[in-house]
Amino acid sequence: MSCPHCSGAVVAAAVPPALREHAPDATVAVCVRCLRVVPASEAGVADAATADPDLSAVDPAFPSGEAGIALALCCGKLESLAVNRASIEALAAHAERSGTDVFAFFERLDAPDAAFDLERRRATLRALL
Repeated sequence: MSCPHCSGAVVAAAVPPALREHAPDATVAVCVRCLRVVPASEAGVADAATADPDLSAVDPAFPSGEAGIALALCCGKLESLAVNRASIEALAAHAERSGTDVFAFFERLDAPDAAFDLERRRATLRALL
């Protein structure tokens, strides 16, 4: 049970109905190394998906509950900001409505092996959101 892109460990999550249009499947796997999000079946963890996953295994900055899942899905979209702009905006708004400071989250997020340049994305997100 690992990321099909980088072989990193993954955390499985059941995607809440309100977020499913922004997810690759109803259950997803979030890579602890590259932050990519793939269908849980591709990572071999479909049976392990829960509605309240421990995303602190990805990074301690992740909040719990729907806000954490929204931000994980958002991270999975940051590899292609131009293509995924609408989803990124919707996911960030959902996380904020759930009580999370999205800007503080991205400032605390430590992901040196992310599939995207985190420092550049922080600056772009400040302008975008």
